[in-house]
Amino acid sequence: MACNGSSPLRFDAVDLDRVATPVLQGVTWAVGAGERWALLGPNGSGKTTMFELASGYLHPTRGSVLILCERLGRTDVRRLRERIGLVSTAVAKKLVTGITAADVVVSALHGALEPWWHDYGEEQRRRARRLLEGAGFGAIADRPFGVLSDGERQQVLLARALMGEPALLLLDEPAAGLDVGGRERLLAALGRLAADPASPPTVLITHHVEEIPVGFTHVLLLAAGRVVAAGPLEETLSAASLSATFGLPLTLERVEGRWACRARA
Repeated sequence: MACNGSSPLRFDAVDLDRVATPVLQGVTWAVGAGERWALLGPNGSGKTTMFELASGYLHPTRGSVLILCERLGRTDVRRLRERIGLVSTAVAKKLVTGITAADVVVSALHGALEPWWHDYGEEQRRRARRLLEGAGFGAIADRPFGVLSDGERQQVLLARALMGEPALLLLDEPAAGLDVGGRERLLAALGRLAADPASPPTVLITHHVEEIPVGFTHVLLLAAGRVVAAGPLEETLSAASLSATFGLPLTLERVEGRWACRARA
């Protein structure tokens, strides 16, 4: 269950150092129930480190991180991770390529990378297929994960992340490497998820405003390990805040709920 009366994810004055080099500095941020956040910043800004902290794979050097009311360093992160849905290339690289898409999804119930070590009931297997069908990818359920396109794999990973009905959903650059068709199908799925009030609070990490799905509510802009701006998407995302984040003059426009930016001429 998510927290009652508390943020599902909260960073308080978080610093993280690697080999005495600051990676994050003074990050304070809270994700509220029902919120859908885009975390946006250039390469080297600390986005991946934020993801690793939010998923319990790193601990802060200073400050505190609370995930689903549990403070890192004072909780069993193995149990905590069972309540978090993850979509990342790190997960994809660890999966056995010969297992089917449906098995990739259902094995998430035990946080496993293979289906051999646990028993799954018929209802659980039907749920895995329903998640794929709901995204329009039911036809690939019995195909080996290794033969799927990048776009299909990302849809499978999203279904896998939702299999255990997580209390928090974290997406690390889910559209990276996809062609236009794969990206748009994935963003449509994420838009449907964002519009569903039963969906868990969500954080999506990206380099590009074009990859912010319709229905996302908040944005955090990160540069050089520090928060540039954070808050409701409509108020926080602007040409000025983007320019400050990426270090060059940018324009920003919005068409039918989708954002686009480019360098100012």
